[in-house]
Amino acid sequence: MLVVTRYRVPPADAVSFRDRARRALEVLAAKPGWRGGHVGRAADDPELWVVSSEWENVGSYRRALSSYESKLEAVPLLSLAIDEPTAFEIVATVDSSGASVRAADADEIGLGQAAAPVVPTDFDRS
Repeated sequence: MLVVTRYRVPPADAVSFRDRARRALEVLAAKPGWRGGHVGRAADDPELWVVSSEWENVGSYRRALSSYESKLEAVPLLSLAIDEPTAFEIVATVDSSGASVRAADADEIGLGQAAAPVVPTDFDRS
């Protein structure tokens, strides 16, 4: 799963925000299911920042946020995010060779299907 949070950060707070975001990712990186993360700033709008992370699955992400250290470092930062959806199911991935790195059954097994017999998604509708 992909988690993307965006933030509006005044220029005076940019260095502090960058450091807080990096620390939050360092804490989350120590949790099971972590795959990677980034802190970025928009090239055309220096007040718009993004913190992204990739997880093995939604359960890994939720468990990571429930740890004591995450509640101290990551959750307060997340509370400052722009109010919009942040968790995304990855539906396509391509590596630097141009090859897909998704599982062979990724088009048939959607988010949540391991937890229930049938969980329809928007891809199932005609």
